[in-house]
Amino acid sequence: MSQQRTIVITGASSGIGTVTARHFAEAGERVIVVGRNPERTRSVADELGAEALVADFASFAEVRGLAAALQERTDSIDVLLNNAGGLISERTLTVDGHDATIQTNLYSHYLLTRLLLPELERAAATGEPGRGRVVTTASVANRWGRIDIDDLDYAHHPWRGGWRAYGTAKLAAILFTKELARRGAPAGIEAFSVHPGAVNTGFGATSPLIKLGNALTGSRWGITAEVGATPLIALAEASPVPTDSGAYFDRLKPHGRTAKQATDATLQRALWDRAAEVVGLPAD
Repeated sequence: MSQQRTIVITGASSGIGTVTARHFAEAGERVIVVGRNPERTRSVADELGAEALVADFASFAEVRGLAAALQERTDSIDVLLNNAGGLISERTLTVDGHDATIQTNLYSHYLLTRLLLPELERAAATGEPGRGRVVTTASVANRWGRIDIDDLDYAHHPWRGGWRAYGTAKLAAILFTKELARRGAPAGIEAFSVHPGAVNTGFGATSPLIKLGNALTGSRWGITAEVGATPLIALAEASPVPTDSGAYFDRLKPHGRTAKQATDATLQRALWDRAAEVVGLPAD
């Protein structure tokens, strides 16, 4: 029997993150539940017999603290599931001075992943499937996003309820995943991004459009968290992924449709470099 794996899941205190954490805890893996709300995060972890760490992804200082806490607890991380983030209906700046949408959906996961690369590399060095893998939650909304390297904070673009900014952040997550796959390949690190589907959880709770959808359907639109978690679970399993590292999955289908910019290798590198500058890390 393979040795127990360590799986870190951000945004795991509710929705598809909790369902994914439950699956792997019940499978006997070591699960570290990461959430923003202390009470809810610890409650989920206690219920699952997992470990809890609290961090608000709207703060780079808290993300750095999270990385340090993880490094204290473990020498290697087999799966890092970047699942925190979401739609923010009113433009908000974080304590670091960035748009909260791009920071919580991209920059903070970029920072956490970069800081944990040594632990991921140690796991990947075993050569076993499902060790040294990064899975990032993206969205079909990437198709209406557009990357402007000089305005990732969306200060000079119309907000429109946050949907375009959200799509852009999820497009950026796909670009980040592809560049991570390229850079991580020599060390055996794999990276995938995934659209879980239109999940009816707490997503976009402040959005007028989501509120309208709930009113018209009696909150019966979309799929359940259990169904939405299926592709995240599949990509984090201790088995080979049947496609190349860097792929974007539309639920369980590899190479789902993306915005044209997603395949631009020059833009992938440029976004990586800009993210490094924003979070205060060297590009390489």
